[in-house]
Order: sequence, then structure tokens, then C-alpha cells
Amino acid sequence: HRRLGRSGAKPHLRRRALAALLLLTVLLPAPPAWADESADALAEFAEPVGQAVDRGLAWLAGQQLDSGAWPAPMGTNTGVSSLCVMAFLSAGHVPGQGPYGEVIDRGIDYVLACAKPDGMLTDKTSHGPMYSHGIATLMLCEVTGMVDAERQARLDAVLPAALAVILKAQAVEKGANHAGGWRYNPTSRDSDISCAGWQLMSLRAARNSGAPVPAEAIDQAVAYILRCATKDGGFAYQPGQGAGFARTGTGVLCLELTGRHHDPAALAGGRWLLEHPEKRFGGTFFFYGIYYGSQAMFQLGDTYWLQYARGLYPMMLQNQQASGAWPQGSSHEAQAGPCYSTAMSILALTVSYRQLPIYQR
Repeated sequence: HRRLGRSGAKPHLRRRALAALLLLTVLLPAPPAWADESADALAEFAEPVGQAVDRGLAWLAGQQLDSGAWPAPMGTNTGVSSLCVMAFLSAGHVPGQGPYGEVIDRGIDYVLACAKPDGMLTDKTSHGPMYSHGIATLMLCEVTGMVDAERQARLDAVLPAALAVILKAQAVEKGANHAGGWRYNPTSRDSDISCAGWQLMSLRAARNSGAPVPAEAIDQAVAYILRCATKDGGFAYQPGQGAGFARTGTGVLCLELTGRHHDPAALAGGRWLLEHPEKRFGGTFFFYGIYYGSQAMFQLGDTYWLQYARGLYPMMLQNQQASGAWPQGSSHEAQAGPCYSTAMSILALTVSYRQLPIYQR
């Protein structure tokens, strides 16, 4: 994929080439999951993690509703459903092909059907619409070039408006500390690193797909992320607040994905994550934290990822339920339910598979 990205091929051809490569991972015997510098050190986890992911995906497939959505206590939600779609993609499954091709197609169709005239990708039960919108936009960017011609035409009609919502929300006049970021609503005049992370990943994925995302939008977002950095090396929810596990993972990942690989602030965040590991399964924002933490540490690579993975894998394997699901989270995460926690767990475990374009180093 990276070689194709340098070749000058048209974006839709690059994505179709990637789709063909992903299809091979479904049809041919799977190679070792993580072909990088940590492969030997983590080899003992390859088989059990692969089995856990397969069991989790089988459970998720059985939970999909007739509408193509996945259920949640808060009601059907484009964000939760998009995370479920991405869980299948992250393990190498593709739209319209293989054992989960129809499941993925139906999930994509549900999100497309939720597109509003103003560009928002939310259904009537969505809470904090910019969260769901950012996640749904990210998912649609990831499947662009992988779907059939009819769905691609629908994607081409929906995505520009969805990206415009993100750019317009960023441009809302905000105070100096909040400029460049995003919050719950497209008209919010403040920002937080959590909501900003989804929007920034969406813009990054859109650029991967060839969309003309303004460079200044990325620069302004990065400036906001850096204002969330704390003196102890972590990242805060909003500038001036204290560091947290999920927030720090978000901050590091945002810097890595926007070309600031091994930026001093990113490395400081990586050290903070290693010094403050998530030791208790299922705590507050646990699944959110492992989603961002896994991606962040994999992007940093080397000893960051190795040390992080050695803590993550045993914890996730020990706490998977007999059904294949992971239990729903606590506190606010409980509102999202076990489909969310299972999708987030799979996304954390499959980072090193490097199947999702956004997972590429």
C-alpha cells in the first residue's frame, strides 16, 4: 500500500489495489499477524490473539440488526455501527467478499442511509453527534475504493458533504485555547481532544483516499492537540487539565498520523503511557483507551509497542467471554454496550495486522 501510494497511481486505483490485497488475506492461509521488528518477541500471542479476534467477529456478525446497524443501550448509532464495520476490516475482511462480505456491506448501507441533507452521518438516536459523525466518516473513508460501483457512487455523493461538516465545525469561532479543535456539536464553541481525535483521523483517512483536505485544517488541529499536552508528558481532555490514559493515546496518535512521527511531544506521551499502564480491565473509558493506546504505541513502534502489547494481549485474552464478546464497559461506556466494547477490543488487537489503511505506519 505504501509503495502504491508513492507510484502516482490515481487514488481510486490505489484503493482498489489495496482491496485486492486484502481479499488475498481472506482467501489464502494467513501469514504471521505482525510482520515487524516485534514479531519474534510477540510470537507466542499470534495464535491465541487470532483465535480471539475470529470468535469476536463471529459474535458481532450474529448481533447485526436487519437494518445493518448494531444495537446499543443508547439506541442504534452510526458511530457504534461504524466501529463494528471497521473491526471486520481490521482483520482483513472486505466488503462483498468472503464470509463477512454481506455483513460489511449492510453496515455500510446503514450508515449511508443515515446521511442527512446537511451532511451529518447520524441517526435519530445519536448522542453527541460529532462523535458518531467523525467515526462514521472515518469508516466510509476506509472503505472507499473497496466497494462495488453502486455503493461507491453513494459514497462519492455522501463523503464530500460529511467532510465539509467537519471542516465547517472546526472553523466555528472559538477562544484561543479551543481553536482548531472540535466538540460534541457542529456549532460548539469549545473543543476537546477526544472528539478532535475522531475528526482528525477522518481528515487523515480522507487524504489517504485522495480528498483535497486543506493543509491549514490539519495544522490548526495539530496546534490544538499540542495545547492539550501536559507538563508530565501526557495529554489532557482540554488545555490546562490533567493527563489521562485515553487522552494521551489520542494525542500521540494524532501527532503520528499527521506526519509528526517521533515528535518530542509524541515520544513524551509514549513514555507517559508506559509509566501509567492500564492495569485494571474494564475501568472508566477502558475500551476507548485501549483503542487509542494500541494505535499510538504501534505507530511509535520499537520498545513502545512491544512493552504495551505484552500488557494488552494477556489482559484481553483473559477477559473475553465464552460467547466471543467482551463485556460492556463501565460508567459512560456502558451506554454503548457490548457490541462497542467487542469492536474496540478487536480494533486494539488487530493494529499490528495493518489491514486498515489508517493503521499503516
